[in-house]
Amino acid sequence: MTRIEKLTRASHLIDMNDIIREGNPTLRQVAQPVEVPLADQDILLGEKMMQFLKHSQDPVMAEKLGLRGGVGLAAPQLDISKRIIACLVPNPEDENGNPPAQAYALEVIMYNPKIVSHSVQETALADGEGCLSVDRPVEGYVIRHSRITVEYTDKQGQAQRIKLKGFNAIVVQHEIDHINGIMFYDRINAENPFAMKEGLLLID
Repeated sequence: MTRIEKLTRASHLIDMNDIIREGNPTLRQVAQPVEVPLADQDILLGEKMMQFLKHSQDPVMAEKLGLRGGVGLAAPQLDISKRIIACLVPNPEDENGNPPAQAYALEVIMYNPKIVSHSVQETALADGEGCLSVDRPVEGYVIRHSRITVEYTDKQGQAQRIKLKGFNAIVVQHEIDHINGIMFYDRINAENPFAMKEGLLLID
């Protein structure tokens, strides 16, 4: 049984054991484009990746399956070198603790995503970034574009174009880095991890 066959079995729920960690060579490879029209197996893999993210954000399922919470996952993190990413960014509760009108600020599976334009302004998360493939804390500002335009194929095989900014843009850039063999800490200033570049927009 191939890796993708195992992960896309109807009974299989992706968990932390399926996610490879830093040091595995797959994380440093440039992933292969996905053929369009999409194969059923690639569609199913994308859906399984999204299912993992939903489970990881659900306190009951996360505890049951032993998951770390995640907002994004790329196929190379599952040891499958294909250009597939899934992103799931929840909307916050309001100041009174009520659930948001829309559960997610971003819910998308992208095949062959490509950043086609970006802002000059750069941004970083004030608390730094984490990664499901990195089990240690890595401190420092991960410098990214503040706004991006991404072209990708959706699971229906349709070409899509989306503009993103702020945290949503950061999440998608993190996952696109994975399909290009780049880890988030590659973008941290090694000599001064918290160096403030001119015009850098910090997001809390």
